[in-house]
Amino acid sequence: MEWSCRRWLVRLVCTACLGLVLLSILLTLPWRWIAPPMSSFMLQWCLSAWWQGQGCHIRYQWVAWRHISPHMAIAVVAAEDQKFPHHWGFDVDALVEVWQEHQDGGRLRGASTISQQVAKNLFLWPGRSVVRKGLEAYFTVYIEVLWSKRRILEVYLNVAEFGQGIFGIAAASDTFFGKSSAQLADHEAALLAAVLPNPSQLRVEQPSAHVLKRRAWILRQMQQLGGPKYLQGL
Repeated sequence: MEWSCRRWLVRLVCTACLGLVLLSILLTLPWRWIAPPMSSFMLQWCLSAWWQGQGCHIRYQWVAWRHISPHMAIAVVAAEDQKFPHHWGFDVDALVEVWQEHQDGGRLRGASTISQQVAKNLFLWPGRSVVRKGLEAYFTVYIEVLWSKRRILEVYLNVAEFGQGIFGIAAASDTFFGKSSAQLADHEAALLAAVLPNPSQLRVEQPSAHVLKRRAWILRQMQQLGGPKYLQGL
């Protein structure tokens, strides 16, 4: 009897794990080919606007990789995740460095890769709770396994927030520069990438001294990486 109960429990756990894996695949695999109509962050932005009695006025339009300026792709990699072409979703060296800084009394800062940010923006919510970070890592694994690196970067450029209610590079290019995402110059791409850490506070249309300094740093990093050629193998 006891052995039978154990077998039943093992089967239940295995079935639950298999169901979780299949559900996770169903949640992540379609976006390898389909343009997401909305991300979790967009939905939360809308819900927050409605809660405050405002309308949901987000600007978002999907644009394919071939219509995105190569300068924009290398700008976000230079700014956010320079090892993006080479890691498997997690920058271990950056995580160790952040932890050591924290142990030495520094502020605990993020070390999220672009893959992790896609997982967060597409499926989760803001914050740094252990639960959210755990789910972020979980979805990052599926994204890295099921998508190509180019697709990960393409989705990131389309769902990232560049300003209040402005999501994706197509909307950002049109709003701030009056041009398509394919026409962005390197300095314009670097300026857009400069606000990504905090688009609700950092402004593209009225860049602060901090944003301009960060843009200059990003431009230098783009050059040191070799420009758009750095991403040719994606």
